[in-house]
Amino acid sequence: MNFNPCMKHKLIRNSVRHFAETELWPIAAEIDRAACFPVEVVGKMKNLNYFGLQAPAEFGGAGLDSISMAIAVEEISRVCAAVGLCVAVHNGVALYPLLKFGTKEQKERYLPRLASGEMIGAFSLTEANAGSDAGSVETTAVKNNNEYILNGTKIFVTNGGVCDFVLIFALTGHDYEHPQTSVFIVESGCRGFQRGEVEDLCGMRANPVSSLFLEDCHVPEANLLGKPGDGLKIGLVTLDNGRIGIAAQALGIAQGALETSVKYAKERQQFKKPIAAQQTIQNYIADMATEVAAARLLLYRACALKDTGASFSAEAAMAKLYCSRVAAKVTSLAVQIHGGYGYSKEYDVERYFRDAKVTEIYEGTSEIQRMVIARAVLSQLMF
Repeated sequence: MNFNPCMKHKLIRNSVRHFAETELWPIAAEIDRAACFPVEVVGKMKNLNYFGLQAPAEFGGAGLDSISMAIAVEEISRVCAAVGLCVAVHNGVALYPLLKFGTKEQKERYLPRLASGEMIGAFSLTEANAGSDAGSVETTAVKNNNEYILNGTKIFVTNGGVCDFVLIFALTGHDYEHPQTSVFIVESGCRGFQRGEVEDLCGMRANPVSSLFLEDCHVPEANLLGKPGDGLKIGLVTLDNGRIGIAAQALGIAQGALETSVKYAKERQQFKKPIAAQQTIQNYIADMATEVAAARLLLYRACALKDTGASFSAEAAMAKLYCSRVAAKVTSLAVQIHGGYGYSKEYDVERYFRDAKVTEIYEGTSEIQRMVIARAVLSQLMF
């Protein structure tokens, strides 16, 4: 594997970084405080194909490889993780499964609108009694002539407050006493579809995470993704891909916290010299830089495997586990380096610190990632 980024990757990083620093940096702290989704900036992102990163050109997408997608999410998250989350989820777990499992008609109808950002996508599996236990979905979908009627409540839906297109996992029956889960494409304008209030969260506050209520929601049979009972298969494949996006988001948070800490350490004076001259601070920064570099290599390995068509489930889990852990560790050290200022909302590291924690929870908790990795190792699928 060539670990040196090619010219294309460098150009993508520079382009996205310029946009993020120009458009998102000036508003990142305020939209976090106000828990406000930056509609105007997101509109500009649509024109730059950020919502069609890996969609084929024939559908209006950028057709990028997975490393390029990871770089884009990383650079946005380096400045504003909540917007990075919007892009990662839209591309990774809304558009991707449609591209992989959708019919020709479904792709023609929805992919151009998703790639252009006309529709913002969401992925809705989590319920009050179904999180890590994805097989315990209680939302139901009952066949009625040429449509399905959905009833249930989904919680903690990323992009939920603004999504136009959402993949809903619902129970469609039982097969040999096991629940049969299926996936449905639901448009926000469907009869019986309602949004809950935006959650008041610790971090990722500029992303409109909300509940979704389905009350006799009528969905055409043509909106069934895959076949009846394909829900678990679609969910597992989609989450493998989604974990790459969240790993990239976590990496961006860690990179932002590292850079901010280096800048602060050079400027902050104590004992008549910059704190960067103190060995303890140097040790912190050395550890942070090493962890970030290692996380990036794990992430890019998963991306490279995915693009060759090889199995990448365990590698994606490793990347997500490690990158999220690095984000938590690096942002904690960043706060420590800033001292009392690090605990103040006037400094970006406080936001990085809050944003980092949830990367260890969504798209599969760290505990779930370890289960995926352990199963691969124990079944000799790796090493």
